[in-house]
Amino acid sequence: FLQHQPNKQYTFDSERGSEKSEICREGDNECITLQMNAKRLFEAMQEQGFFCALPMDPGRTYMKCRPMPK
Repeated sequence: FLQHQPNKQYTFDSERGSEKSEICREGDNECITLQMNAKRLFEAMQEQGFFCALPMDPGRTYMKCRPMPK
């Protein structure tokens, strides 16, 4: 999913304690559900070269990930 458009920004979210997360590609709003909790997905995104953080708005709970410059 990430390799198709590695320069796009992505968001992901999951319910607290869930083993599933939804990740979406910004721009085309294509989403997939992964059998991975949010902590593991956060780690996987970092391993793929993305910087992930919560949005500035404290009411938002999703993580926003953008590719790090290479």
